[in-house]
Amino acid sequence: MTETFETSSVPDERNAWRGRPALQQPKYEDYQELNQVTSDLKTRPPLVFAGEVDKLSRSLAAAAEGKSFILTGGDCAETFVGSTADKIRAKIQTILQMSVVISYGASMPVVKIGRIAGQYSKPRSADLETRNGISLPSYRGDAVNGFGFTAEERRPDPHRLMEMYQRSATSLNLIRAFTRGGYADLRQVHNWNRGFTDNPAYARYENLAGEIDRALRFMEAVGSDFEAISFVDLYSAHEALLLEYEDAMTRVDSRTGDLYNTSAHYLWIGERTRQLDGAHVQQCASVRNPIGVKLGPTATAEDVIALSKVINPNNEIGRLSLITRMGAKQIYERLPQLVREVKAAGIPVLWICDPMHGNTVTSGTGYKTRRFDDIMNEVAAFFEIVVNEGAIPGGIHVELTGDDVTEVLGGAEELTEDALADNYETLVDPRLNHQQSLELAFLVAQMLGKC
Repeated sequence: MTETFETSSVPDERNAWRGRPALQQPKYEDYQELNQVTSDLKTRPPLVFAGEVDKLSRSLAAAAEGKSFILTGGDCAETFVGSTADKIRAKIQTILQMSVVISYGASMPVVKIGRIAGQYSKPRSADLETRNGISLPSYRGDAVNGFGFTAEERRPDPHRLMEMYQRSATSLNLIRAFTRGGYADLRQVHNWNRGFTDNPAYARYENLAGEIDRALRFMEAVGSDFEAISFVDLYSAHEALLLEYEDAMTRVDSRTGDLYNTSAHYLWIGERTRQLDGAHVQQCASVRNPIGVKLGPTATAEDVIALSKVINPNNEIGRLSLITRMGAKQIYERLPQLVREVKAAGIPVLWICDPMHGNTVTSGTGYKTRRFDDIMNEVAAFFEIVVNEGAIPGGIHVELTGDDVTEVLGGAEELTEDALADNYETLVDPRLNHQQSLELAFLVAQMLGKC
């Protein structure tokens, strides 16, 4: 059945978020200009479709039952200048390589989700940034303002929302071409390397790639049908932060009359915007997309139970993901009780680990960074705790790039503080590079193999 979306007739719940506390929103100079942009956005074609969203929801439900595993990865904050074919392809390749390592090592399907095609905004800890006595609005991502420290660059510009839409559309088109046009064919896995040599992580991947290649050649020799492995589904995700943009991309599905946010398949609510009475929770509750909620060390089971009643009142498995971001130093103290009490409440949730955001530090050379050992330790602790509490570790959510950046300390290449300056590109948070991402995938495969 062909899907269509309507914007002229929408249920009352679509506007229920208006009038509620709305944190982390840009302060536009001209809201009439903003309304003109969002009115235009409402007439634009959807970026994703209801059937795709429903398919992902079923996959998330399987992960919550331990039948698959969720891998979410991509930029901390996408940039317009960085939305090139080469950079998108490199991110896709990294996610696909990680998924092969995890799936083969753990004998489990991996659901692939990219922080791609919409992750152009970020919450900030302060509204203003001050340099040399001059205060300007903080950089909130390319969807809001520019990174350059000038009054013009930092002015929130609503026309950037349209630019985000256009960039997201072209990115999704490229993703579909790559994942459906043969690039993701597992038979090509032995050609996916990026030229790494003489380091342990790459050697391990090469060995595994060789095993997969031999298995595939055997399957081909006995006449297996390879259509199922010649393409993959790669879903898009971003933080549902900019309320006016998300509202403009919300449409009515003609099949069911339900609301779907067509800006991405999967959306999450950040730690800073998960207030029960807040606009972000209400807006996400109104759509049929699967929803994630980031939970920091202050989160309680009472918070989760209350959020579940709003976001998932029918207790649909796969509807609500809990993305924990405790930090390696606090996870053993904070997570066990949370998992235990949520499980006791009988709430169907999907547990996912974000090992990035709780482990941010400032290097002695002044760079915002993370230690790879902290990231690995939090993932290992997450698996241990969730399993010990009788729940299912369902996924990881990481900030990564396919490029050879120097933003996270450590790893097989033993990146030092002095080396951070070599290729530090991120405008907000530090990301795993290609090799570090593969190292993490090996750890996850090992952890899953023990579950």
